[in-house]
Amino acid sequence: MGVNLRTSDHEYDILIKNGFIVDGSGAPYLKGDVGIKDGRIVRIGLDLGRHAAKVIDAKGLVVAPGFIDIHSHADLTILAVPHADSTVSQGVTTAVGGNCGLSMAPLNPKTSALLKEYLSPFLVPGYDYGWDWRTLGDFHRKLEERKIAINLALLVGHGTLRIAVKGFDPSPLTKEEMDEMKALLRQSILDGAWGLSTGLIYPPGSYASTGEIIELTKVLKEFPVRLTYLSHIRNEGKYLIEAVEEAIEIGEKAGVPVQISHHKASGRSNWGKTSATLRLMERARSRGVEVSCDVYPYIAGSTTIMSLLPNWVLEGGVEKALERLKDPEMRRRIKEEVEEDRVKGENWIKGCGWEGIYVSSCPVAPEYEGKSLKEILSGHSDLYEGLFDWLIKIGGKASMILFFGDEEDMETVLRHPLSCVGSDSWTTSPKVGGRPHPRAYGTFPRVLGRYVREKKVLSLEEAVMKMTLIPASKLGLWDRGLVREGFKADIVVFDPNTITDNATYTDPHQRPSGIRYVIVNGEVVVEEGGLTGKLPGRVLKPHAF
Repeated sequence: MGVNLRTSDHEYDILIKNGFIVDGSGAPYLKGDVGIKDGRIVRIGLDLGRHAAKVIDAKGLVVAPGFIDIHSHADLTILAVPHADSTVSQGVTTAVGGNCGLSMAPLNPKTSALLKEYLSPFLVPGYDYGWDWRTLGDFHRKLEERKIAINLALLVGHGTLRIAVKGFDPSPLTKEEMDEMKALLRQSILDGAWGLSTGLIYPPGSYASTGEIIELTKVLKEFPVRLTYLSHIRNEGKYLIEAVEEAIEIGEKAGVPVQISHHKASGRSNWGKTSATLRLMERARSRGVEVSCDVYPYIAGSTTIMSLLPNWVLEGGVEKALERLKDPEMRRRIKEEVEEDRVKGENWIKGCGWEGIYVSSCPVAPEYEGKSLKEILSGHSDLYEGLFDWLIKIGGKASMILFFGDEEDMETVLRHPLSCVGSDSWTTSPKVGGRPHPRAYGTFPRVLGRYVREKKVLSLEEAVMKMTLIPASKLGLWDRGLVREGFKADIVVFDPNTITDNATYTDPHQRPSGIRYVIVNGEVVVEEGGLTGKLPGRVLKPHAF
């Protein structure tokens, strides 16, 4: 436990003693002490004494770099949940937001209502966001004024850029529109964006051609810092291999690093394809394309309920889509496309089945939360007609959990040297309610408990590296991700024998066991598993900015 000394004459602000230091590099652990002063790690060694304002006895515990969540949507909720309960309680000290093509900025007043409506299933119900920003820089300042418990590194989303320029119009960009998107992207990078993300499975990202993405991504090369292209690729099921090839092509032609988000093979008929896609990445790297991927340790994913519909239905935005659902001819067309598997994008209904899709959040009608579509629509003779009526009833405002994966497939990706760990979740707390995917609380402890200690898919050192140094290096977070003298003091102290994810699909608002301390920028935000209430997080920016 921590011991506080009543003296101002101390060498360290925090001294962590007698821990097994797993430094993030992949090297075997070393036993020793870590001294922290003024937000940085200032000394690592044996028996550094006890002259510190706070001494943490880490005997029998692992001392590791704070986990870096390379695939997060924390930017969608952090204003409403500044203590980042679900995030810090699992050891995450830095979250990368703005993934899947959707960021909170930049905003165009003419189209901002479309973005707000589209993001509404993920936002915290009842919280007044204000929406008083336009640029990413404005949003950064909003976060800094709010004060937060974790560090945030934000991307700019291609979908957000496209909405700002032309809403949900599926037509190709004109030269003027491309120039406008480039200008918004350049400004976002100057404001501190770490790269560009795409969600090519979702409108309006799905409306973009490969050429459009390449042209836009080339902007990243104009700046003297490391900027990355991160993509929820165009398909994770039937056309998974082609979608990975597209992501590699974009990185190769634009000349930028590529990160394939939450890599998986979706739907039973596609299980096993990850072996082929990982080989594609290996071959691309052999010719100089810096491609890698991230993965979450679950066989279910989560997204907006409107993603059940073919992409064309969302043309014009959510309200237009709901209007189309009232048209009998449109209903017939949607049903035919899904049943005949002619959907451009993911066919979740065919891939998961009605029984494999659960409602995780539905603020307008919480009685549906935790129920499968099969249960919700059980009173309808035609499930499609029931679905369309239900979507209209709730205004499309729900998120869902989809069971589409294979455990063996997931383990294949997890153990591969090109992968790192990401949660694909937003930060939340029990007060927010709903039934979020358990990855919101459990991603990193689950890897360490289930896949290191129990199943031995990874060694402890490999797992920590996939949560720290690898994502830090991919993004260019050069002073985080390692326990090293001079590095920022983002540290997690955990018990390798007890660390366990406790969140479940039916009861997700449960903190993990075994996370003893979490330190962000030299301040303790989790002590003996409980939040301290401190808010030392920062909005991080590439060093040139």
